[in-house]
Amino acid sequence: MELRGAVVMQERFWKAIVANDAAYDGTFYYAVTTTGIFCRPSCKSRVPKRENVRIFGNRQAAFSENYRPCKRCRPDGVRLPDEEWVSLMTAHIDEHYAEPLTLTILADHFYASVYHLQRTFKRLQGITPLTYLQQVRIEAAKRLLLETNAPVNAIGVQVGIPNAAHFATIFQKKTGFSPTEFRQIKSI
Repeated sequence: MELRGAVVMQERFWKAIVANDAAYDGTFYYAVTTTGIFCRPSCKSRVPKRENVRIFGNRQAAFSENYRPCKRCRPDGVRLPDEEWVSLMTAHIDEHYAEPLTLTILADHFYASVYHLQRTFKRLQGITPLTYLQQVRIEAAKRLLLETNAPVNAIGVQVGIPNAAHFATIFQKKTGFSPTEFRQIKSI
């Protein structure tokens, strides 16, 4: 059944939105009246209030009512240039480095396969996304070691490496010093 124009909200549409169900992508689009943006059902953006959602059978219907396409799920089908896409990834890592980030989580967030994400990131940055994440975490740890008196294991947790031994190993590998040595040498 092909949907056209604005459509009445059905329970199955709402369930698809809440579940980010990619099986409904292309079947319908939803717009959020409070933001003026329309998305695919699989969009990972925060779930809107049901009363603020309008359903459309196609993109053109959403455009005709002056809704803008979501920059996250790109329901307009426009792909970002690789440089801009990788720039969004580095910004995301810079902002969320303390969270448990994996290639799978990044790939889901940026609508790509793990292989494509890793290959594109490495081609443009010269390093893998996880190597970049490690660098960001170590730089944040260095700042915290110098600017606070927090225990080393607490700093590891703050930068997203909750295992103290693993944190110390990575820190030593990247800086040549244990976290404690780094703090002592740099504070002189």
